[in-house]
Amino acid sequence: MPTPIVQFGTSRFLQAHADLFISEALEVGNAIGKITIVLTSGSAERAGRLNALAAPEGFPVIIRGLADGIEIDRRQQVTSVARALSTASDWQDVLRIVAEEAEILISNTGDTGYDVESGKPDTEIPPSFPGKLLLLLHARFVAGGRPLTVLPCELIARNGDRLKEIILRLQAERIGDADFETWLSSAVVWGNTLVDRIVSEPLEPAGAIAEAYALWAIENQPALSVPCKHPSILLVDELTPYEKLKLHILNLGHTVLADIWLKTARPRDETVKDILRDADVTTTLMDIYETEVIPGFAAKGLGREATDYVALTLDRFRNPFLEHRLADIANHHAEKIVRRIADFRTWSPDVAMPRLAAIAGNG
Repeated sequence: MPTPIVQFGTSRFLQAHADLFISEALEVGNAIGKITIVLTSGSAERAGRLNALAAPEGFPVIIRGLADGIEIDRRQQVTSVARALSTASDWQDVLRIVAEEAEILISNTGDTGYDVESGKPDTEIPPSFPGKLLLLLHARFVAGGRPLTVLPCELIARNGDRLKEIILRLQAERIGDADFETWLSSAVVWGNTLVDRIVSEPLEPAGAIAEAYALWAIENQPALSVPCKHPSILLVDELTPYEKLKLHILNLGHTVLADIWLKTARPRDETVKDILRDADVTTTLMDIYETEVIPGFAAKGLGREATDYVALTLDRFRNPFLEHRLADIANHHAEKIVRRIADFRTWSPDVAMPRLAAIAGNG
């Protein structure tokens, strides 16, 4: 079966986000087709997921949380994946599928997914995701160059623009074909997207547990295609407000809580909902939101939106079903402080933010 959607990455996030949306849309005839999932890392741990991801019966996703005050606790099978391949063992198949079948490429390759190896690789298959993507797009160009939409889901601001910039630079360094460069800029639509769903736990060998809230905001542009119609997918004219609200309220709140967890004697397996049962912690977080974060957004004309998003965020943090461990959130803590807190202070410099400054180390 041809698969018009090719997904790079096997993460539990994608399983409970794009894969689930497309599966639900397929059930009512609102998706363009099924997915080929491609493992790009060569990780032996993740390779074990491939058979389960493409099993005919699908894989489970458990949705638990609150929606409009109503408790949600449901299990559903995701059946949108037709095949699952690895670039390490199935490179020629992946080349063919991207060249001949794909209409939309989706990626979620982690915090370092856009890192590129120095120089031109000696091996047939470049180690990095951008290096692989360049060769896959070139194979499509050589095969006739039908138009294509790329929808990256990495948590990088203007992720489509950034990925396009990297691919164009690599093209100039490694291939140097002016016609191919023109095709990359004119026939490939590089979508900027924002994804938002807390996916707290993996299921083995495939599947995940996730909250009820979900958003996939995609910035509209001419010729852009989407994989399906779904209530959680929004085509928007401007992505920046959605990016800022998520990064500097939800993600910032997580980092504030992780900072408290790291600096005080707290249970090793403590979760977000657990730490918020501590009245002092909740008071600290709310003080930061009310006296520093919301005023920072208000200075940009987004005060009402920030107030509403803080309320939504607190409900998500208190999700009774969600075991969102602070130890997981605390990974790469220093880098997260820069993106979520220091960058917020730079974005809204006229608002005093003493508590956030203290966390960032320059208070």
